[in-house]
Amino acid sequence: MLVTGLPRSGTSWAGRMLAAGGELVYVNEPLNPQHPPGRCPGVLNATVTHRFQYICRANEDAWSRAFADTVALRYRFGAELRRNRSAYDLARMVRYGAAFTVGRVLGRRALLDDPFAVLSAGWFAERLGCRVIVLVRDPVALAASWRRLGWTVYFHELLEQPLLVRDHPEVEQTRALVGSQDRTAKLAALWRIAATVTGRLALRHPGITLVRYEELAADPLTGFRRLYDHAGLAWSPRAERRITRACTAPSRGWGGFAWDLGSLSRTAFRRMDSRLAAARTGAGDLTPEEVTRIRRLTAT
Repeated sequence: MLVTGLPRSGTSWAGRMLAAGGELVYVNEPLNPQHPPGRCPGVLNATVTHRFQYICRANEDAWSRAFADTVALRYRFGAELRRNRSAYDLARMVRYGAAFTVGRVLGRRALLDDPFAVLSAGWFAERLGCRVIVLVRDPVALAASWRRLGWTVYFHELLEQPLLVRDHPEVEQTRALVGSQDRTAKLAALWRIAATVTGRLALRHPGITLVRYEELAADPLTGFRRLYDHAGLAWSPRAERRITRACTAPSRGWGGFAWDLGSLSRTAFRRMDSRLAAARTGAGDLTPEEVTRIRRLTAT
C-alpha cells in the first residue's frame, strides 16, 4: 500500500500508525531523489531523476519490475552493494534487508510512505494494485511548515516531465513561476495542483482515498480505524494501544526532522497529542495578510 500527500502533510505519522498493527513493513520514501532515504537500489532498483517523479503506463517499463520487487519485499543486496558501501549504507542495508526478508517470510505487506509519489498515485493503484491513502493538509498550515524549514518549490522538475504535463495539463500553468522568489505563490500553486490531480484520481480509482490531515489528527482512533478497514488491515488491541500511545503523548520539539533508528533515515514522525495539534490554527509566523493570500490562491 501507499501513503502519500505533499511533504509535511503527515505521511510519516500516518504510515507509522498504519504499521503499528504489525502487518506491514514500513518503507521510507523510495522515490525521494536525495540519499538517504532515496537512491537505495536495494529498496528500489530504479533511477529517480526528479522530485515528484511521474509514473504512468507510457513509461512504466522502467518502474514496474523495480516496484514489483519493493512491494513483494525482495531486497536487492547486489544492486545496493554496487552503489552504496559506506558504513552507514551497510547498516541501512542490513536493517532493510532483514526487514524485507522477515516480512516476506511472515507474509507481511509493504507500506510505502512517499510524498514524492503523490502525482503518480493512479499508477500505484491501477498497475500495482496498491491501496492508496492521500493525506491533504490545510494549505496555510502547510505553508507555515515549509517556511519554518526554508523549503521552496522548483517547478522545472515538474515541467521537465512531458508525460506529467500531458496527463495533467494544469502543470503547464506553473511555467510562469519558474525562477520566481515568491515562495508563497509557488507553494499555493503546488498545493492546488496536488489537490486537483489527486481529487481526479480518487474519482477514477476506488483504491484511492483522500484524508484530511486535520480531521485525522482531531480524532485519530476513529480515523485510523477507518483507514485500517480501507487498507484491509486488522484493527487489533496492539494497533489500538500503540496508536493511542503515539497520538496522545506530549508533543516533543518543534516538529522538524529526527533520525529514526528503525529505518536509519530522517523522519518527521513524532509522538504527540495530535488532538491538540489539530486544534491549533497552524498559521505559524504567517501574517494575517499572508494567510488571506494563501486562502485566495488555493481556493477551488
